[in-house]
Amino acid sequence: RSITRAYYRNSVGGLLLFDITNRRSFQNVHEWLKEETGRGAPYQIVFVLVGHKCDLDTQRQVTRHEAEKLAAAYGMKYIETSARDAINVEKAFTDLTRDIYELVKRGDISIQEGWEGVKSGFVPNVVHSSEEVVKSDRRCLC
Repeated sequence: RSITRAYYRNSVGGLLLFDITNRRSFQNVHEWLKEETGRGAPYQIVFVLVGHKCDLDTQRQVTRHEAEKLAAAYGMKYIETSARDAINVEKAFTDLTRDIYELVKRGDISIQEGWEGVKSGFVPNVVHSSEEVVKSDRRCLC
């Protein structure tokens, strides 16, 4: 856990994942959120709850309704993904980034000297969408 804390210290956003085929991973979401509370200073971390392995729907142990209800209780968005089938992976990152950007635009998150959470002046390179990979019938075998 101490290593994990180092990853999200000064973070402004994160994807909180659980395995839809593993109820215990879903139950651990509460613990992860409790541990994060107060550690994202100077702001609360913006999370998107992600149920992964949606390609294994027949092995599902957590319903979409349960996950949506939990996400709503914590004020998060919920999305289901599959890395194997390239379903909604990019969307999860895009949704999180948009949520953070909206908070910056509204002034709820501001860039502060000495804080690593949000930096100004970064212009990303053009990145090809994972949708292009799916359209071309290629798959990631990771």
